[in-house]
Amino acid sequence: MLKATVLVATTHRYYPTVRLALALAKAGCQVEALCPPNHPLAMTRAARRLHTYYGLAPLRSVHHAISSAKPDFIVPCDDLSTQHLYRLHERERQAGENGKPTCALIERSLGAPESYPLISARTAFMELAREEGIRVPATSVINTMDELKQWTSRFGFPAVLKANGSSGGDGTRIVHTLEEAARAFRRLQAPPLLARAAKRALVDGDHTLLWPWLLRRRSVVNAQAFVVGHEATSSTLCWQGAVLARLHFEVLKKAKPTGHATVLRLIEHPEMCDAVEKIARRLHLSGWHGFDFMLEAHTGNAYLIEINPRITQVGHLAFGPGHDLPAAFYAALCGSPIREAGKVTDGDTVALFPQEWIRDPASEYLRTAYHDVPWEEPALVSDSIRQSRTQRGWYAKHNSVVLSPPLPVSARPQRHTVELDCEAK
Repeated sequence: MLKATVLVATTHRYYPTVRLALALAKAGCQVEALCPPNHPLAMTRAARRLHTYYGLAPLRSVHHAISSAKPDFIVPCDDLSTQHLYRLHERERQAGENGKPTCALIERSLGAPESYPLISARTAFMELAREEGIRVPATSVINTMDELKQWTSRFGFPAVLKANGSSGGDGTRIVHTLEEAARAFRRLQAPPLLARAAKRALVDGDHTLLWPWLLRRRSVVNAQAFVVGHEATSSTLCWQGAVLARLHFEVLKKAKPTGHATVLRLIEHPEMCDAVEKIARRLHLSGWHGFDFMLEAHTGNAYLIEINPRITQVGHLAFGPGHDLPAAFYAALCGSPIREAGKVTDGDTVALFPQEWIRDPASEYLRTAYHDVPWEEPALVSDSIRQSRTQRGWYAKHNSVVLSPPLPVSARPQRHTVELDCEAK
């Protein structure tokens, strides 16, 4: 039987993309990838073929990869790649008969096209969730400073401001005063700064901010009531409106207050399960989706605060029946019984690599939790460490920091050899 071909699509140099590709290949999929040049995927054998993503010609890049790979399914790995698929679907829909195959593929991969605008608009999505009886914080679109003043006078501080189309905490600010709110509102609404767009393009090889800067594109900003409590997150695999597998985690540590999680604890939470199932059914979702919650202090009530129409950084983890997304995905794609991989750990706490090591190299979780290091991919481990040291100013002040636990001596020569071979190719 021929293997199903999956196209993983990313606009960034994110390591979770590599981890998912490895997990999908292990589950039995034939993986191809759309990614920027010099992506860490090239250091592994997870993808049979890499297709180049060009930030200045995004839809052309996506369409070319689809035409070349002829995938059975597309898995977007960041919010921008999902937005590209939405836009490509609209363009191909207008093309009539010629565009039908691409539209059908995107709908199979993401779900009903009627849901795309709702998922992209934070306030509209919150209203839909409220209609489903899901607990959500008050959320409204803010267009002017007067609207911001009126909203904060009604709901008070702290408050959360979020820009549509942002991810990873880049477009989120927690504000405590009207002055803070005004500064954050202007910053979130404004087009990207030239310096930021240029740095991304020239240093990181990431051209995704150039078009927004050139077009002076302003973002829609939403205000959301702050829920006192702690964060939780769900990574789910949906198929034609049903949830096939899910992972619910309580967030124990974060890189920064509005950033990504670095340590998580696996939990079961009926209210989170119910919310995810209602949204999947209402929007007829397919593919990977992440859901973020706040668990209210003292009550434990789960407030849904946003949806992420893509994989999340824990999507590759396997925790047994019903909690192994790659295995459930392969089974659904091929119409075969689910063959779960073994649980990654019998514990319930996961320290993500290199995220938690970057946050605190002396973190107790690197010793007491399951430290999710891809030891079977030494070149990837080495690249993660090198890129982390290059990109984070923290390392300029801590030149003597080493990985904890340290890399095995036996892995070091192999890692460097693989890197040199990859660079030579």
